[in-house]
Amino acid sequence: MGKIIFYEDRNFQGRHYECNSDCPDLSPYFSRCNSIRVESDWWVLYERPNYMGYQYVLSRGEYPDYQHWIGFNDCVRSCRSFPQVSFNYCLFLFQYRGGSYRMRIYERPDFGGQMMEFMDDCPSVYDCFHYRDIHSCQVMDGYWIFYERPNYRGRQYFLKPGEYRRYSDWGGYNSTIGSFRHMRDF
Repeated sequence: MGKIIFYEDRNFQGRHYECNSDCPDLSPYFSRCNSIRVESDWWVLYERPNYMGYQYVLSRGEYPDYQHWIGFNDCVRSCRSFPQVSFNYCLFLFQYRGGSYRMRIYERPDFGGQMMEFMDDCPSVYDCFHYRDIHSCQVMDGYWIFYERPNYRGRQYFLKPGEYRRYSDWGGYNSTIGSFRHMRDF
């Protein structure tokens, strides 16, 4: 079971709330969030209730203020936990299936236009794909994070295995993706 602790003030001060599972509405527990401790698992935080708004993907660690998780503000209203997969299991998948991360991106909605398959991180979508926009994608293996800007900066979008027929399916406000990487301890 995962564990995350939200603090109202910076540097782990003020009122706090410990969370061990998905929570669609955190507003009854704190009014603002300025620091976080992630004790286990991966967590996706959302700016609005019911897993809506800006997304922030956090791994185990300490985040003394919202700039450390690349937050736009001190507003966190819902969260989801994703267990970390053990290294041995990932190694087994890599050896058995030729890789435990695999995704296809498309230049148009509904898997249309140019397609490219990835099994590793991409610091610049334009340099690899020659497009700045991704309108749809299929995640076959692993969890991935899309970033709005190159070099893993800007808004984040969490993707788990499945089909995303248009950018709104992953919570995007537009189709611009500058970089992406698969989730692992980094």
